[in-house]
Parts: sequence; structure tokens; C-alpha cells
Amino acid sequence: MEAQAQGLLETEPLQGTDEDAVASADFSSMLSEEEKEELKAELVQLEDEITTLRQVLSAKERHLVEIKQKLGMNLMNELKQNFSKSWHDMQTTTAYKKTHETLSHAGQKATTAFSNVGTAISKKFGDMSYSIRHSISMPAMRRK
Repeated sequence: MEAQAQGLLETEPLQGTDEDAVASADFSSMLSEEEKEELKAELVQLEDEITTLRQVLSAKERHLVEIKQKLGMNLMNELKQNFSKSWHDMQTTTAYKKTHETLSHAGQKATTAFSNVGTAISKKFGDMSYSIRHSISMPAMRRK
């Protein structure tokens, strides 16, 4: 008897096999006809309540969509607003500001370097043009 009492007082959680045994147990034989009828009525009532709650939720979701449409809010606008807010939030971070300054400074240096290279190349082409014109004109001067 004490072993049975100990089993009822166990503090360990049910294991998978214990849950399966409880789920497959047939307790209907332990219930009176009156209790069975009460449980069946409660089951029907709960199913009706769940159906009603689903209908109410669906109606509220439709109403939400209508309000958003009236306010001009749609999925695309919400995505745009979320993106704009996220972009603004990112731009205000210290890391973004430092990176922006660094890249801006590097861009200015690169622009100056490309400008200098372009000037040097133009000067070389100008020198080559002069040299070519000069060497072309020299043989003509020698023939005279």
C-alpha cells in the first residue's frame, strides 16, 4: 500500500510514455452518465466559443485593414516608413558618422589624385604632340 501511495506523491514530471498511457486511458467508465452529459455540453459550448472568437478576430482584422486603407497605409507604405526610419536610425549612429567622414575624406583625396594624374597625362600628351610636330617639321627644314 505504501508503494502505491508513494506513486501518487511522486514529484518527477511525467515522461513521454507516461503521457501516452494517460492519453490512451479510457476514463469514461469512471464517469457517471450525468458527468458525461455535462462534459459533452461543456465541450460543445467551448467549441462554439472558439468559433465565435475566430469570427470576432476575423471581423477586427477586416476593420483594421479598412482603417489602414482610409489612412492611406498599405503594406508598401509601411515598408517604406520602416526602411526610412531604419535608415535614419543607422545614419545617426557614431559608427556611421565616422565611416562617412573617413570615406568622404578618402573620396576627396582620390578625386585630387585622379585630377593630378589627369593633368600629368594631359601634359605628357601635350609634350608628345609638340615633339611629334617638331620632328615632323624638322625633316622638311632639312630638305630645303
